[in-house]
Amino acid sequence: MSTHASGEEPGPAAGARIRIAGPTNAELVTRLLHDFNTEFDCPGPDPDRDVPRIERLLNRDDVLVVVATTDPGGHGVGIASLTLRPTAYWDGPLAHLEDLYVRPNLRSRGVGAALLDRARAEVHARGALELHIIVDDADVDARRFYERNGFSHLDPDSGSGMRIFLRQL
Repeated sequence: MSTHASGEEPGPAAGARIRIAGPTNAELVTRLLHDFNTEFDCPGPDPDRDVPRIERLLNRDDVLVVVATTDPGGHGVGIASLTLRPTAYWDGPLAHLEDLYVRPNLRSRGVGAALLDRARAEVHARGALELHIIVDDADVDARRFYERNGFSHLDPDSGSGMRIFLRQL
């Protein structure tokens, strides 16, 4: 994967540029997260209120956000947001993909795979040995996407199915 001096990757189909978001990109990140959550009728960041909070997150070492933007306008077309946390099982962090979103008109054109590839490379460079993703059981398209990209819901050691349990606090 060749990286340009600006830290951007040559884009996949659809002319997108893949790059790491920094604090100066808080408005772009907030808008993409808002659009993602709005599309799926979930609560999410409000661009009129939450940009300062997202800016603070983008300043953290345990938060990674990869964005896809159009070139040269910089319009946001996709996002992968990840968190990293310590684990007792190895020296590096455990990575968790919080969100992966591509605008509907650009899906199935390689943008999501490019975001995921860059996210995987970045967390691996930070010492992560695993990347976890939570996918709704009913979201067949997302499950197929992740399986095409090498993810499994089966434990690699035992072959048993893995589940996540959730309790809101």
